[in-house]
Amino acid sequence: MENTRARIAANVSGITLSAIKEMAMRSAKVADAASLTWGVPSFPTPDHIRGAVVQGMETDADMGKYSLPDGLPALRQAVARTHLSGTGIEIDPDRNVVITAGNMEGLNALFHVLIDPGDEIIVTDPGFASHFQQIRLCGGKTVFWPMDEARDWALDVDALPGLISNRTKAIVLVSPSNPTGKIFSEQELRRIGEISRARDILVLLDDPYSHFTYENQPRYFNLASVPELADHLVYLFTFSKTYAMSGWRVGYMVLPAILKAEVLKVHDATMICAPRISQVAALAALTADPVHLAGFEAILARRRELICRRLDAVPHVFEYARPDGAYYVFPRIVAEHANSFQFCIDLLAAARVTVTPGSAFGPSGEHHVRMAYCVADEVIDQAFDRIETHFGPA
Repeated sequence: MENTRARIAANVSGITLSAIKEMAMRSAKVADAASLTWGVPSFPTPDHIRGAVVQGMETDADMGKYSLPDGLPALRQAVARTHLSGTGIEIDPDRNVVITAGNMEGLNALFHVLIDPGDEIIVTDPGFASHFQQIRLCGGKTVFWPMDEARDWALDVDALPGLISNRTKAIVLVSPSNPTGKIFSEQELRRIGEISRARDILVLLDDPYSHFTYENQPRYFNLASVPELADHLVYLFTFSKTYAMSGWRVGYMVLPAILKAEVLKVHDATMICAPRISQVAALAALTADPVHLAGFEAILARRRELICRRLDAVPHVFEYARPDGAYYVFPRIVAEHANSFQFCIDLLAAARVTVTPGSAFGPSGEHHVRMAYCVADEVIDQAFDRIETHFGPA
């Protein structure tokens, strides 16, 4: 066994499984656990998308075959139309679009293209745990950009230039943020774009949640709509959340042509192509009226109110900033505890409630937990009923 262990590469043995997935796996072993750990929408994939795939299976003899590495031409054309509609920026579907197996695979390909050992990627802190893992796997260094909890997790843009070195390759942004739900302002994002352009580094926009902004929709700004940043920005969209397609593993990236040529090398070596059946589903998603979205967002807005109301009832356990968007809340633990990981393990064992330790989301995440409110209302209520019973009255 020791000889086998010695064969494992240091960049793999030096990281752990994502705490989100670890807690989900632990939760699956606990009977009737109320899980708020994994950000998987409770909704089924909309009928028109599933119907298009059923029809394709019956009529398209090529459904089980590879597509071109960068994706089905019809889907890339639909992406170009969608991007133009959403940003006002015209792109070439052949030069600027790659269909990916979700944003995780897309970012993995980008990090392989950008990072030599020791190169740096700036990420918000708190930020998405899997981004940190991917950077490490590519031999890179994660540079944490602390958000200001006292200002409801605002960005400190003035601190950004001091984080940039001659090894900095990119800044990763998610807005609304995972895990805090923070929507970054247009002014902040434009300044980030100006700084990145002046310092000749890339901005990587990971966009799972822009359709879930609730009453804050007028505040949402897509930095990909700034024409001057065309050569310094990659926009990645996943169908996982907006279209309840997490298991289909499909997304797309819009990127400069010179980067596409390099990304395709990694994408081909890793995936060959995104699953064709999932690309057909994605094409149906982009070419039909997204009538489901209003319903999705209304349900998530109701669940946000529910989880905030339940958090308000346990101020001796948690304090929190109300999330602007996405479907997470990131409360600080005020109950007695050693660290966020042990708190989560103890909560699962004692109360059969699963949340994700905040330490997984960066140094600023310690002493917090992430709760996902994309689950059914009954699960939220069950989780907080158990929390109230376990910790007692305020």
